[in-house]
Amino acid sequence: MFDIRYPADLPITARREEIIAAIRDHQVVILAGETGSGKTTQLPKMCLEAAGDNLRGQIGCTQPRRVAAMSVSKRVAEELNVPWGREVGCKMRFSDDTSRDTRIKFMTDGILLAEIQSDPMLRAYSILILDEAHERSLNIDFLLGYLRGLLQQRPDLKLVVTSATIDTEAFSKHFGDAPIIEVSGRMFPVEIRYAPLPTDDEIDMIEAAVSAVEDALIESSEGDVLVFMPTERDIRETRDLLEGRLGSTYEVLALFGRMASGDQQRIFSPGRKRRVVVATNVAETSITIPRIRYVIDTGLARISRYNPRTRTKRLPVETVSQSSANQRAGRAGRVQDGICIRLLAQDDYMKRERFTMPEIQRANLAEVILRMKAFKLGEIESFPFINPPTQAAIRSGYELLHELGALDETHEMSPLGKELAQLPVDPTLGRMLLQARKEKALPEMLVIAAGLSIPDPRERPDDDKERAAAAHKAWWCPDSDFISLLRIWQAVPQTDGKGGMNALRKFCKSNYLSFMRMREWRDVWKQLSDTLADDGQALSESKGSNDDAIHRSILSGQLGHIALREERNLYKAGGNRQVTLFPGSNLYERRDKNKPGKPGQDKSKQPPWIVAGEIVHTSQLFARSVAKINPDWIAELGGHLCERRYSEPHYSVKTGRVLVTERVFLHGLEVKRQHRSRACAAPAPGT
Repeated sequence: MFDIRYPADLPITARREEIIAAIRDHQVVILAGETGSGKTTQLPKMCLEAAGDNLRGQIGCTQPRRVAAMSVSKRVAEELNVPWGREVGCKMRFSDDTSRDTRIKFMTDGILLAEIQSDPMLRAYSILILDEAHERSLNIDFLLGYLRGLLQQRPDLKLVVTSATIDTEAFSKHFGDAPIIEVSGRMFPVEIRYAPLPTDDEIDMIEAAVSAVEDALIESSEGDVLVFMPTERDIRETRDLLEGRLGSTYEVLALFGRMASGDQQRIFSPGRKRRVVVATNVAETSITIPRIRYVIDTGLARISRYNPRTRTKRLPVETVSQSSANQRAGRAGRVQDGICIRLLAQDDYMKRERFTMPEIQRANLAEVILRMKAFKLGEIESFPFINPPTQAAIRSGYELLHELGALDETHEMSPLGKELAQLPVDPTLGRMLLQARKEKALPEMLVIAAGLSIPDPRERPDDDKERAAAAHKAWWCPDSDFISLLRIWQAVPQTDGKGGMNALRKFCKSNYLSFMRMREWRDVWKQLSDTLADDGQALSESKGSNDDAIHRSILSGQLGHIALREERNLYKAGGNRQVTLFPGSNLYERRDKNKPGKPGQDKSKQPPWIVAGEIVHTSQLFARSVAKINPDWIAELGGHLCERRYSEPHYSVKTGRVLVTERVFLHGLEVKRQHRSRACAAPAPGT
């Protein structure tokens, strides 16, 4: 049926017979190989050959990223000389290009997780390949834990776990000492040099990196340079300094996750000039930049961490692990012998953690717990994760789900929790949608929830910041960043047909919006709309809702992110935290130097109470995506969480009642104060 051939120049081809034999003889095989070994494209064909005529179900291949799932599936179909979408297909969140004839099915790991809910035994598959398992995302760790139990129930199911040569022993041990086969990549040798920063602070990190770039460009006339910096700000400063030093002889480019897609694409189309690319850790494993011969590594990265005690997402700059440093060095050995210059001491490198902490140990676990409840995967405390989360993180996850009303007192799913689990978004966003249904604001909230699920579509190019700001000002709402998001959506032209897409592309270009992110926004909105379409409420934009209904809906999902104003741009949040309004927020106030206020005088128009979409710790604690709210809403929507304190009791002769002052608190903030009374007998004379 298939004409199976293997490219002779790929390292994995030389190990073909050994790999096929291992798949036939073992239920689980761990395949370790760096980028360039050919494992992603050739392994599905080897599984096909290993199964032979005994293949009863599909060969399922998971990829962490949509782009990889799509491109690899097309490549494998081409190599097998079959139409893409028939024998070899691809399924992702917004598209399904498979058929009844599909034997090799590529998909994102999230798709396989979703299929477990409808088919816990995964009967559709005979062989599963979990590719890039070393990335240790939440989805990958879920699958690794779930499949360990499933394999015992299905001895006919085979599993191949692929990884870069990172912690393969842990994967093997997890699956009962499964065999490990290592395949070398098409790598050239990389020389590692250590150039630690001086301790006298005369030269900072950026200056040292720029000097290392200059030395590299002088040392050799071949190959480009890749510089790893921890933050976008560091990247801009490094680029500016390099452009001043190098002049027009070289091309200096930036690369980070939030930059405009057009600027990102320039990275993959090198011209005649030698280039210096300054990037965050996005260039570590997820993409391959052509022509790199030198890597300058600061050894730092901004890593997302969730603090379960304060329920705050932090983005601290930290030292990277040894495995990350090695991945970075490997970028230099793709086309010829490479050189990696680490701006740290060798003993510093040797003291670092071997591997990066898995996402399960540094993420908000509320969504994880809810998903496990919905999929009937058992309790998170006993689930066989390779690296279990901490008890503090588990406790925080339960607390947030109780706050949302998703779990009852015994940790069982409530009716609302079951509804939340059906929605393909974070539980906090899902809670907003369910409240919006009550508030008659579901159409608007669908748009906002979808918009909050993607990166900000607004682009701010360094060379055109003022025009971008002016274009974005058209959607400005002084009391709400969420309404601004809604106004962007309302201004965008319809995208039906080819003409609609062209109109959208032109609109995005002239208004400094990302075309790709606007399309993703539309896709998420459609998925949410389809999920909620059967509730009987029209999903076209309603005329009866108002901003209050929208903000009450948002508040229902973010009761832990309310804050009371203390002074200009400073608010007090729950847990005695002081947060600063993010400078990009509509509510942020900049001082007018020409109109200084009098001492003690506050002319600010900032609202007393706000709710934030997220509270993030970078250089300081920022409240991002914020809106004005009425504190009475807090007492109403968060009544199940509020603490009530009573004081100043006294008898009123006029009413014949005892009056007390009731103060209502949520997370330590007084949200309401009122007089309460109750009937009682009149006091005896003289008392």
